[in-house]
Amino acid sequence: MAWVLLLLAGLLEVGWSIGMKYTDGFTRLWPSVFTVAGIVASMVLLAQATKTLPIGTAYGVWVGIGAAGAAVLGMVVLGEPATAARIFFVCLLLVAVVGLKATSGH
Repeated sequence: MAWVLLLLAGLLEVGWSIGMKYTDGFTRLWPSVFTVAGIVASMVLLAQATKTLPIGTAYGVWVGIGAAGAAVLGMVVLGEPATAARIFFVCLLLVAVVGLKATSGH
């Protein structure tokens, strides 16, 4: 169950990080409200996951999901450059996330 919570926390991190783009520096009310709610929900789920998962593993996976997801959505949705180098490094992030899970012992 902790891994499911961690996955949801990571997906929420992707959501709130992309949401930051739409807050316009937290000057737009509803995008700001949804972004802050995403931040809080993501942190709560991360905290719940760390009750049973090692903090280094949980935090690393959470950050990896968030960073890779934000980078991919940035390229797909926001029109950021999708260079071979960026795609390669996103793949490295995903390999690191899988490696952390595989070696966590949980």
